[in-house]
Amino acid sequence: MLPQVFRKTGFKLILFLLFFFIAFKPVQAEVIRDFQSESKILKDGTVDVVEYIEYDFEYAQRHGIFRYIPYIAKHQDGKKYVIDIDVNEVIDENGNKYKWKVSRSSSTGDLTIKIGDPDRYVTGLKKYIIHYHTAGAIDYFSDHDEYYWNATGTGWQVVIEKSLAKVVLPELVDDDKLQKKCFTGAFGSKVSDCEISVQGNEIYYQGAEAFGPGEGLTTVAGFPKGVVAVREAKEYVDFADRWYGKLIIFTIAIVFGLALLFWYVCYPLWIIIKWFRYGRDPKVTIGVTRASFDAPKLPSGRVLTPGESGSLTDEVVDNHDISATLVDMARRGFLRIEEKKKKDFYLHKKKSDTSKLLSFEKHLFDGIFKTADSVRLKDAHLYTTVYEAKNMIYNSMVTDGLFPKNPSTIRGFYIAMGILALVTANIPLAVIAFVFGWAMPRKTVLGKELANRAKSLKNFLTSQERQLTFQAKNKLLFEKLLPFAVAFGVEKIWAERFKDINLKEPSWYSSYDSGGFNSVYFTHNLNRSFTSFASAATPVTSSTGHSSGFSSGGGFSGGGGGGGGGGSW
Repeated sequence: MLPQVFRKTGFKLILFLLFFFIAFKPVQAEVIRDFQSESKILKDGTVDVVEYIEYDFEYAQRHGIFRYIPYIAKHQDGKKYVIDIDVNEVIDENGNKYKWKVSRSSSTGDLTIKIGDPDRYVTGLKKYIIHYHTAGAIDYFSDHDEYYWNATGTGWQVVIEKSLAKVVLPELVDDDKLQKKCFTGAFGSKVSDCEISVQGNEIYYQGAEAFGPGEGLTTVAGFPKGVVAVREAKEYVDFADRWYGKLIIFTIAIVFGLALLFWYVCYPLWIIIKWFRYGRDPKVTIGVTRASFDAPKLPSGRVLTPGESGSLTDEVVDNHDISATLVDMARRGFLRIEEKKKKDFYLHKKKSDTSKLLSFEKHLFDGIFKTADSVRLKDAHLYTTVYEAKNMIYNSMVTDGLFPKNPSTIRGFYIAMGILALVTANIPLAVIAFVFGWAMPRKTVLGKELANRAKSLKNFLTSQERQLTFQAKNKLLFEKLLPFAVAFGVEKIWAERFKDINLKEPSWYSSYDSGGFNSVYFTHNLNRSFTSFASAATPVTSSTGHSSGFSSGGGFSGGGGGGGGGGSW
């Protein structure tokens, strides 16, 4: 018999050991030890992708892993595109083949590779090498081509301890013509926590830290056009856009025809009646004259700007009106337009005090010179600024009592009705909505009177009568009315009247050509600047609608092609 003290000590030791083995039982936590992706871009515009995945099941018993990759992508224009993905093989590090099968889901737009044997369990560290071929993964922009690829995917529900992505170009590209970028973290993240290096025609993207569940590595590689052939993604057609989908929709429309009587019959007639009753401008006592030398003026005494005058005349704020605003601000000394080389225009800020500018002029001015006092139009992205300035002009014309409602909002409503009518096969309504809806905005009495004054000014600018030509030479300055001519789209005609007059070159404009000043040649050059400005005010997109990984708002983690995620089963 053991002494009592030893019996008590042994009992406590046994309890301690039981507690130790229970409390410190290894946790069955799966993890990806290493995720490497190699994308080899081929000359024909396709891409060979090899993924090396070291997946540690630890103590869990599973059959294998699954890897899903989106093959239907929805881009910023709302359209859907198909990236063709063909899986070639799945092997281990020794070249032995795994059992695997591929499935596609049109509802989620994912291709799933299920790897493993349902009759066998695996545990511990396993290496999976997945080789697949893609077409439609290259984005083609106006100034470069781009491989924007979500290398690891942001759908993994396990930790990724290490990540590396390699992009191999089909040929060597000069470093100054190569664009490189990466995004890390959860979907939508703009963080770039990775290291990028280049060796020959290979670009390496090394994740700096481990990724938690739902995080990953996205790579972007931009290169000059012509390096690869154009092979864009095919557009994906939804059920409703296929012929049998349209047939089903049309059949349903017939069945519920009585309920849709208003939509197909009454509403088109009502739009026409509404235009006759409410859509036409009121009659006013001030008509359009043969010529007027003055710009329209509000009752408050404020003279309408060229951009406002042009918008009031045709009831549309277009690029002519924005260009006229730009020229007018230059004429007033706020900026200078310079053509350093042919078709290469710069805008230079001349004044910092913008208190004398109207709200939309100030917004346009501040947007152009947001980051620098000199802006090259070829490098500028002014779409948002110009779009917002246009809306401000519409709103100001309502505030000043020229329109009872925003013309753009009214037209937008009827355009939406027209599109909806086309979708529902209501062709008469579509035609009526587009035609009468476009003409539906109406001016107020004040708006109509000032529009007539603006048209009278336009008549003067375009008239070639000798008397008016004499007045143009002697009473009005070429530069003073040039912005109005731009707004009305008659700047070339206006310049013709001054071609034989010895005018000085405007202080707010300079050309690369140092020859003598001529009004016609000057206006021709100025028109080239309008074209450059219009390009800067237009968003640069891929012809397939892909967003760029290099734009200020377009790049983020999980963007581009590829992506998805996976887990074990």
